[in-house]
Amino acid sequence: MTLHKAYIGLGSNLESPEKQIASAIQELQAHPELHNIRASKCYRSKPLAEMAQPDYINAVVELNTHLSAERLLDELQAIEDSHKRDRTTGRWSARTLDLDILLYAKQTIKTERLTVPHYGLKDRDFVIIPLAELDPNLKLPDNTKINDLVTQCSTEGLSRIE
Repeated sequence: MTLHKAYIGLGSNLESPEKQIASAIQELQAHPELHNIRASKCYRSKPLAEMAQPDYINAVVELNTHLSAERLLDELQAIEDSHKRDRTTGRWSARTLDLDILLYAKQTIKTERLTVPHYGLKDRDFVIIPLAELDPNLKLPDNTKINDLVTQCSTEGLSRIE
């Protein structure tokens, strides 16, 4: 079986967000199908679209897995569910935990359930900066260098949590 490298975006802004992120990382580390897990530092960011809600805590995890992208999505959604993720609220609403597949094995995937690379990856400082922290030489499937995206980041409203 082929081992695939994937990058997962983590975000939370409800019910002790830093604890939600730390707990999710522990669950990923304990998962028998996920290996060589490395996590970026956490970052505080403003909500998208300037919505009236608490700031987010974000991080990115790098991992290796034999799971297909769709099966990995299933496992990530199970972790979200264990954190009482409410899927009835609209896009960009406050949430206990959000786990997104940002990149998967240099593949481009577009299905009803999954788009990889994640559709907002190139526009979100809270994803670009932690991705570059994990792998400054990372290239997206379209050969965009993550460090080129870093130079375009404003980082306004983004702060690293030490």
